[in-house]
Amino acid sequence: DGGACHLPGCGKGFYGKVHFKNTAVGVMVLDEQLNTYLVGQYRFALSAYSWEIPEGGAPIGTDPLEGAKRELLEETGLMAKTWRMLHTLHLSNSVTDELAIVYLATGLTQHEAAPEETEQLVVKKFSFEEVYQMAENGAITDVISVAAIIKVRLLLAEGKLK
Repeated sequence: DGGACHLPGCGKGFYGKVHFKNTAVGVMVLDEQLNTYLVGQYRFALSAYSWEIPEGGAPIGTDPLEGAKRELLEETGLMAKTWRMLHTLHLSNSVTDELAIVYLATGLTQHEAAPEETEQLVVKKFSFEEVYQMAENGAITDVISVAAIIKVRLLLAEGKLK
């Protein structure tokens, strides 16, 4: 490799990374009254209950937007007419190369939800302002959700969302 250094400080050491088979996808939904939907569930890794935007995975090599549409429908029963990419994020980049793509979905219609068998979800509608306050005060800690909420708040403040 021409003597290139691949380790921090070019020293000796053991480094590894976790590589996921999916791209993480998240969906921030916003209706005409500036309401959004969060999914509540117990997260085993945290030993805690978590409120999050609808999230899931899209197999690498597939269209992440299609994965986001599927996750939104499965978890909430919602379909959206308009989709906009908000962010690409690297999650826990000290140990993993996991990529997340976060979308904003508007023009909502309600259909039947179909969560996976392993998911015990509570879906709840909140005003966007309430969700923003939850992110601000630490009631929402999921990084994909917090990033999406802050981005939408900025877009609303700049008048870039109707």
